[in-house]
Amino acid sequence: MGVSAPDAAGGLLRGRYRLGPLIARGGVASVYRAHDEHLGRDVAVKLFEANATTLGDIRRQESEVKVLASLNHHSLVTLHDAGLDETEPGQPQVYLVMELVDGANLRDTLNQGPLSSRHIAQIGYDLAEGLEYIHDHGVVHRDVKPANILLAEYSNDSRARAKLTDFGIALPASGERLTTDGTTSGTAAYLSPEQAKADVVGPASDVYSLGLVLLECFTGELAFPGLPVQSALARLLNDPEVPDTLAPEWRELLTAMTARDPDKRPLTRDLVLALRQAVITETGRHAADTATLPTDEEGRLAAVRRLDILDTPPDGAFDRITALAARSFSAPISIISFVDQDRVWFKSHHGLAIDQVDMEFALRASEALNQDPPWIGDAIRVDPLALTNPRSGNLGLQFYVGVPLRTREGYHLGTLCVLDFEPRTVTEKEIATLNDLAALVINELELRLENGRVADDVEPRQSSG
Repeated sequence: MGVSAPDAAGGLLRGRYRLGPLIARGGVASVYRAHDEHLGRDVAVKLFEANATTLGDIRRQESEVKVLASLNHHSLVTLHDAGLDETEPGQPQVYLVMELVDGANLRDTLNQGPLSSRHIAQIGYDLAEGLEYIHDHGVVHRDVKPANILLAEYSNDSRARAKLTDFGIALPASGERLTTDGTTSGTAAYLSPEQAKADVVGPASDVYSLGLVLLECFTGELAFPGLPVQSALARLLNDPEVPDTLAPEWRELLTAMTARDPDKRPLTRDLVLALRQAVITETGRHAADTATLPTDEEGRLAAVRRLDILDTPPDGAFDRITALAARSFSAPISIISFVDQDRVWFKSHHGLAIDQVDMEFALRASEALNQDPPWIGDAIRVDPLALTNPRSGNLGLQFYVGVPLRTREGYHLGTLCVLDFEPRTVTEKEIATLNDLAALVINELELRLENGRVADDVEPRQSSG
């Protein structure tokens, strides 16, 4: 028996997908939580409403979504399957089977309040990478908007990843589909000028829409509000207003992304590079924006506990940072450590099989956190991580350099350090690199905390567009 959208719960689609509760409903489709009976996994099924579309049009849609189902990128909600359900006579239905993502969409997140500029940079970078990927595969999304951006959290990662979803109107770059009333597909508030004119669109259209999304992340307001027709026409006459209060690099980038002439917008590959630089810049700006170092140990310990980092399992994000630190110094050992009340917890320890050291050494490390500039010297004598602890043995380490892990409030939570078995010197450039990597550690932790708060405030859902 065929599955109609209003009564889909419990139905079996194409003899494989057991449809469960409705997640969301849009204008032309509904999204259901479902179970893949063949592979034994939960998925999301987007089921388009049955209509009087000709069989030829249906076959064309089916061909297009099969192209989309072949795409696979960490910034896209993966399409596992796509097809046509013809079990109900005269009511063929196109469906998409997608990765099930339990996470708030950007629309709901923005409704909770403003985002930090570094969070905006990270979201933009994730999405730009996803757009570059689909554009390289000849696909244009055509409906980039906050409701189609999920902030997905994974247990093996330290921050939510922005993932683009809802490819319901995405088409190969050479084509455009008009709706029955002759207007272009897409959402009015985020249309590109060429979409508003119902012209053929290319990758630059997605760049424009992403520019409007990022601008809204900064301002909290639509660039082109109003009724659909008014909103669509407004962008043909005016550029969106980019606030003067934004950093110059952001004003320049957002102005270029939302240029009315598609040829004046950055190419997607250049946008990826620009937003990657924005991530680095905002991370550095965040690390530099610190108050005088607080002296209260109680507040420092509260900051450590607030980030919920102690006694947590290995984390690939931090392991990559210590590996990069060791590689940058051509050194065998690098450690990310956090100083607790009675110990030093080694969150990541590249090249060393020790998880923590005890209270005596923790006190020495806590005192060391107040030192600036960072320590450089003979590890046997001055190493705050106490690698001469009998538990670790005499490792023969002859070099140590460490920089503090410092929060925005100025609390020094621990250190990122590099050690070597040979005496050596260190350059200012190497210290700068280590400080940048330390800023990335704090950035990852606070993004995780920020996203955790959003997850607590917003009921997870799958966007339907």
